Amino acid sequence: MPAPITIPTEPIGSIPRPLDLIERVARSDSEDPDLAPLYEDAIRDTIHRFEATGSPVVTDGEQRKYHNFATYCVHGLPNTAPDGFTIAFSDGHARRMSRLTRGPFRYRRYADSYLDLAMRYAHVPVKQAVISPSALSLMYPAEKIQDYSREQFIEDLLSEHEIEIRRCLRKGAHKVQVDFTEGRLAVKIDPSGHLLSSFIDLNNLALSRFSPEERRRIGVHTCPGNDLDSTHSADVDYAELLPSLLELNAGNFYIALAGEQDRRHALTIIRKYLKPAQRVFVGVTAPIDPHIETPEEVRDRVLEASEYIPIEQLGTTDDCGFSPFSDDTSTSRDTAFAKIQARVLGTRLAETYLGAHQ
Repeated sequence: MPAPITIPTEPIGSIPRPLDLIERVARSDSEDPDLAPLYEDAIRDTIHRFEATGSPVVTDGEQRKYHNFATYCVHGLPNTAPDGFTIAFSDGHARRMSRLTRGPFRYRRYADSYLDLAMRYAHVPVKQAVISPSALSLMYPAEKIQDYSREQFIEDLLSEHEIEIRRCLRKGAHKVQVDFTEGRLAVKIDPSGHLLSSFIDLNNLALSRFSPEERRRIGVHTCPGNDLDSTHSADVDYAELLPSLLELNAGNFYIALAGEQDRRHALTIIRKYLKPAQRVFVGVTAPIDPHIETPEEVRDRVLEASEYIPIEQLGTTDDCGFSPFSDDTSTSRDTAFAKIQARVLGTRLAETYLGAHQ
């Protein structure tokens, strides 16, 4: 009798915050100790609702990652200014990163601090997302910082990133997911591909600090951005990113696919460049789309992916976090969890179908 088919399924990270939490933070400071009970309530409720979907892996919903998924580790540093790199979205709005004003570069907080509370409430494995070195490298300004070279900055950045991942792994994170949503954006900014190549090289320098066994618990997430139901780089052909992405020495890849105009185009590229030790979690729900996928729609997307990716290297995920920027209320908590439940149920339907037809 053939062994049952198992396809792992994992979330990306963020879940929309409760509206009362967003309103309280807007009236206060995100670090105000008086907000601690509100954060804890939000995390407890997030994990409870996550587990109710049947999701075998959960996150804390990034409830405490104020103000966004990219700058949580540096928010509030005294040696930064708010006028850093600008991320322009397709609907015309923009977000800005922090700019480093002087050295040295150090994180103000590490993501393992979020794991402490999440693992207290979770009954299933918890994964932790961290920001990529390549994203944070954009904090160093074009003009040099006096007495603090870009080379020294990069060394400090890699050291901080390594510390963060090791702390998460030590605390028992199921996976540590490196958010690399700027990959596709790099091609848009610099069509020559030089910026993307520099990002890949930098992230591989970081990954080289870990053993092959550790890298099996490290993944890389890519998507065209998600903020206020808008993207920053969906118009960039995946052919410009995916071959380079799969050169990263990580064990897992979380690749947005549900929202793609031509999924088979992307899957063909993945099949060509996928390496034996890599697992690809394909996006089967689209947080940017208000339509809540049915389990059957998810099943069909999984079966489509299985035509290109060997079952033993296939997983499923959501295209992106549901609220990477904390003040984004364009998607509700109810919608996010309904989509997650569809992902879980649809993946099980695909397992059953594939098991019956192997």
